Amino acid sequence: MRRAVALVAAAAAAAAGPTAVRAARDAAPGVNPRPVPLVRPAARPLSAMAEIGRDLFFDPRLSRSGRQSCAGCHDPAHAYGPPDGRSVQPGGAGGRTEGGRAVPGLRYVDRVPPFSIGPDDAVEGAALAAPAAPLTPAARPRKLAGTSTGQALVPRGGLFWDGRAATLQDQAMGPLFGPVEMANRDTAAVAGRVRRAYGARLAALVGPEAVANPRQVVWEAMYAVVRFEVEDPSFHPYSSKYDAWLEGRARFTAEEARGLRLFEDSARGNCAGCHPDRPGPDGEPPAFTDFQYEALGVPRNRQLPANHDSGRYDLGLCGPARTDLGRDPQYCGMFRTPSLRNVATRQVFFHNGVYHRLEDVLDFYALRDARPGAVYPRGTDGRVRRFDDLPAAYRGNVDTTDPPFGHAAGAASALTARDRRDLIAFLETLTDGYRAPR
Repeated sequence: MRRAVALVAAAAAAAAGPTAVRAARDAAPGVNPRPVPLVRPAARPLSAMAEIGRDLFFDPRLSRSGRQSCAGCHDPAHAYGPPDGRSVQPGGAGGRTEGGRAVPGLRYVDRVPPFSIGPDDAVEGAALAAPAAPLTPAARPRKLAGTSTGQALVPRGGLFWDGRAATLQDQAMGPLFGPVEMANRDTAAVAGRVRRAYGARLAALVGPEAVANPRQVVWEAMYAVVRFEVEDPSFHPYSSKYDAWLEGRARFTAEEARGLRLFEDSARGNCAGCHPDRPGPDGEPPAFTDFQYEALGVPRNRQLPANHDSGRYDLGLCGPARTDLGRDPQYCGMFRTPSLRNVATRQVFFHNGVYHRLEDVLDFYALRDARPGAVYPRGTDGRVRRFDDLPAAYRGNVDTTDPPFGHAAGAASALTARDRRDLIAFLETLTDGYRAPR
């Protein structure tokens, strides 16, 4: 009923002239004043190879334990992210070994570019100048870390938290042999499992010679998984309320609208500085990540078995999983910025899974510098141990420049408690599966 009344009012205002149109628009808060069409991937039936990949994705027989499939860690019910609130998912030969990193999501993984280090000029959605507009004018989001210090080159792209996999196929291969994941001993062991379950179907597509070759049949099997991830619409639906809002098909609540303003406000939330929220010039929906790397200084997760060794640190780009950048100390402690799409469906956050609620994540951003004692533990001397998950030599890499960071200890935070609630309300609009009310 209210929608019908609003439409009638808008129509009447249009007949009265431009001033009345603006007044009618202002009387309908939460509406995108400049809707744009989004270009989504075309939905087609899966190819025969992608159908094999779908079956492989859900098949635990590929693991050494016989209990772990790709979907076991990348649950489609949670946007192909972790299925529960465990900091890390169990795996290994017995299916109970815990690793050191939280499971990243696979939805929209096809958008991640190959890893590179170059000028800071290839930002996703850099069409921050695209036609969509915030509900009220806001300064362009900014990202200064790494540039104000003279660092001319920035790392970007690649798969996993440290970007060590260049392609989706490399990423699919990794867990097969990861000692805390599927934990297969060698290629021959995986090849045998693939042949028994999928040999005939693969042979019909790639030939019996390829299936007979251990390395080739495993490679073809992982190619099939990639085809499933690329072709199946469930990996890139772009069906969130925010997508509908961009297209003018949804109206934000007052909380969601305030959250969007904060998200884009370069002096306060500044979230869009790393998570661009505008469509590309070709109408591609925003990915909500610039795919670059940041050292945020999140607190150490002391619950991880890997961290029981006080001398063990996960340095992201500098290792231990990645081994080619260990001599580049300016990148130590950096991890790839994840997409915020479907972030509200997750129950574990950051590379080490230290937080389990969005509220805790927003508290970290708001309080890390202003009230470090609320974020970090205290040592035996009573002093707050800031950036306690990084060796002292690399703590200078932590971003202390970009808002909401940069406040002196004891100063007021850039984000109030209500601001954080509003930001969460906006982040919840990034969950796929939105259906507009009728």
